[in-house]
Amino acid sequence: MGNPKHKISKSRRDKRRTHKKLAVPGISVCPQCREPKLPHHVCGNCGTYKGREVVPVEEI
Repeated sequence: MGNPKHKISKSRRDKRRTHKKLAVPGISVCPQCREPKLPHHVCGNCGTYKGREVVPVEEI
């Protein structure tokens, strides 16, 4: 097994981890009901996508 010859500083260690982070998902607004939704997905509130009803929504 190889062993480290020198101490890796905290700065160098953290530079290696810069890409390991969570990204905020993009949120768009549904043109039918004005609710927030993920882009390129069916609206969970009204069930429409690109102006047409894709998923029937039950009225309560």
